[in-house]
This record gives sequence, structure tokens and C-alpha cells, in this order.
Amino acid sequence: MSERDRAVLDFEHRSWPGAGAKERAIRERLGISPTRYYQLLNALLDDPAALAHDPVTVNRLRRRRDARRRGDH
Repeated sequence: MSERDRAVLDFEHRSWPGAGAKERAIRERLGISPTRYYQLLNALLDDPAALAHDPVTVNRLRRRRDARRRGDH
């Protein structure tokens, strides 16, 4: 797993007061667009190394993704 991958997971582990603050922080701290951030994050959910690095965050996001796919918003 790359440093950027770890940074994305560590960033997602935090809680944010709102989407605007999080999107600004993505640009400022990670130097990527929010769209790219979410693409990277989604790919990490299927990466065994990401699961080993932060199982709590990866499993939480997997459950959320699976619920969206089933239509259980």
C-alpha cells in the first residue's frame, strides 16, 4: 500500500463537521480533488492491504457501500 493510500484511509477515519469542510481539507491536505479522493477510497475498500491497515474504517465503508448497492439508504 502506498503512502497516499494510507493517507486516504487515515483521512477517512476522521469525522468531519460537514461535506464542505471535508472537501476543502481533501484539496488542501492531500492535494487531490474530492472526486479523485472518492475513486481512490472506493478502490481501497477491495484491497486486502487496506483492510489490514485499518479494518474498522474499511469494514464501515464496505457496509455503507453494500447498503447503497442494495438500496438501503
